[in-house]
Amino acid sequence: MLVISQKDFIKISEFVHKNYGINLSQKKQLIEGRLYQPFSKSGYKDFSTYIDDVMKGDKKDIEMLLNRLTTNHSYFMRESSHFDLFRDEILPKIEQTKKSSKVLAIWSAACSTGQEPYTLSMILKDYFENKPGWDTRVLATDISQRALDIAQAASYETEDMKDVPDRWMKKYLKADPGGETHTFIPEIRNNVIYRTFNLMSPIRSRLKFDVIFCRNVMIYFDQQTKDALVQRFYDATNPGGYLLVGHAETLNKKTNPYHYLGVAAYVK
Repeated sequence: MLVISQKDFIKISEFVHKNYGINLSQKKQLIEGRLYQPFSKSGYKDFSTYIDDVMKGDKKDIEMLLNRLTTNHSYFMRESSHFDLFRDEILPKIEQTKKSSKVLAIWSAACSTGQEPYTLSMILKDYFENKPGWDTRVLATDISQRALDIAQAASYETEDMKDVPDRWMKKYLKADPGGETHTFIPEIRNNVIYRTFNLMSPIRSRLKFDVIFCRNVMIYFDQQTKDALVQRFYDATNPGGYLLVGHAETLNKKTNPYHYLGVAAYVK
């Protein structure tokens, strides 16, 4: 069992918090458990030297660290009420406000392995199927290149897609040989633009966003970090635009600049 000194624990938790916003101040046991395997295989004799080298190493070392200390877990139709809200209430309003430009700006922040942006892409294709001329591309970002590689492959085990409606399975996915996996058709894959992005970075976008999905990531942040991120989201949102967060996440009533719309949904 790996035992990390208090000095090294503070060093690694402060490094992760400062650079990536993730609060590990109460997670010493988690760090010890999740870094045991890479440390034991590294050949280092002490954890202090190991973690120093990782923190000053290349991007792959840092990504390995973040992947170990966080959970890139997502699944199709997660918190599906948000997708209903997006389809039934948000899109009709955006269609009216954007009918001259026909350009939507939708961001799936912390998109993990792609389930959320592909679901949004299918909803958009359904909604605008008989309304030509609309730019419905979805920006999808994550800090993990490993997660983005899985997302860009657009292929998922059939068992993992059990909650995807049959009509979407038939219309937007193709069974791979053997039937154990399904892959999204190019029309859905190409409608999502993947980029690596650290949510602690300034948000620089040519267009302000009509909808931002940032779900189940702020659970890793302390209140100050969450407040600052929400303000950056707000500054990057069009007037009348929306922010959707995870159902288990709440925004600070005193500092949140958005107006409450419904469960885990806010509007500017």
